[in-house]
Amino acid sequence: MAKSGKELDTQSVVAFTVLKRAVELDSESRYQQAFVCYQEGIDLLMQVLRGTKDDTKKCNLRKQITGYMDRAEILKKYLDQEKEDGKYHEQIKIEENATGFSYESLFQKYLNETVTEVWIQDPYIRQIHQLYNFLRFCEMLIKKPCKVKTIHLLTSLDEGSGKQQQSSGLQEIKESLQNHGVLLELEYSSSIHDREIRFNNGWMIKIGRGLDYFKKPQVQVLIMLNLKRLKPVCQVLLYGNSGSQESKCWT
Repeated sequence: MAKSGKELDTQSVVAFTVLKRAVELDSESRYQQAFVCYQEGIDLLMQVLRGTKDDTKKCNLRKQITGYMDRAEILKKYLDQEKEDGKYHEQIKIEENATGFSYESLFQKYLNETVTEVWIQDPYIRQIHQLYNFLRFCEMLIKKPCKVKTIHLLTSLDEGSGKQQQSSGLQEIKESLQNHGVLLELEYSSSIHDREIRFNNGWMIKIGRGLDYFKKPQVQVLIMLNLKRLKPVCQVLLYGNSGSQESKCWT
């Protein structure tokens, strides 16, 4: 159904607002964010072009779209080269009590069919909710498009009353993963402090809180933890690099 002139005008305003933001981000050297805005703005402007009947307006729109597309293509080539050279990095800040930040929403962009091996270093995979967080992360890894065959976990050993809980919980996860053809290799260290995740496609994720960035549930009922994307999170900053590809999440 054809859009009215008023609808096209409104969409045009939205498109140029997004493109204005793209230019601002571009001038601030925030190229990845600028590229995304260019893509979105161009798509909106293309929709306006398709609904425009005035030849003069169509000609002007085409020229503007071409200019934005040329700049977006330059940014794409630059970002692709940065990734290839291992200089690309990304930083994401998540505010306190924010929701909608499941493991899938944060990590899926780093995963593809080339990922077959993963290294996780996190000193606190001990308590029930931490074990469950780790389980959910592993479940994400064995979904398509990944072809993960080996997961390495380096964590610290609970020397207190939770030792048996930690040991049995990790063993159950290991057996569950074996049923999916995935090997979980466990290693313990009393000296680790940093949290990081590495994928064999080159990405390294640095996370200040590790996998435990969800707020601890008040009731230890695992079924409630299934709604990860709806749970509030602690403030965190994610920083990503490719090649020597590193990505960090700080609290």
